[in-house]
Amino acid sequence: MTSSRPYLVRAFNEWILDNDCTPYIVVDAGIQGVQVPTEHVANGQIVLNISPGAVRGLVVGNGALEFSARFGGVPMQVFIPLQAVMAIYAKENGEGMVFGSEPGSPDPDGPGEKETPPPSSDERPSGRPTLKVVK
Repeated sequence: MTSSRPYLVRAFNEWILDNDCTPYIVVDAGIQGVQVPTEHVANGQIVLNISPGAVRGLVVGNGALEFSARFGGVPMQVFIPLQAVMAIYAKENGEGMVFGSEPGSPDPDGPGEKETPPPSSDERPSGRPTLKVVK
């Protein structure tokens, strides 16, 4: 299946705007292809306001998020592969979503795939989906 991240980013962005809040995204600036103002990157991450008043021409495609904005009065075209979007949230109340790694995405801890042992009989899924609360 394709990544769910672009669909979730679009949905959360719309939901945050519909509730009169300001959508912010957290971006991993170290992912290949990320084009953001490097002078605003801290600890390998950058937080960006993607509200209509802050950016122009926001497009959340299935592979990347892009827009133009001004940083310190200097216009810049921003390009962010969606795998680099770590979270989207409302500035006013912190409501939103943090993204984990998806199956098939590169391992952030290093090259190559890590093998995981098969689950024991008591850890095997029962066939029913489960959800976990992430705070």
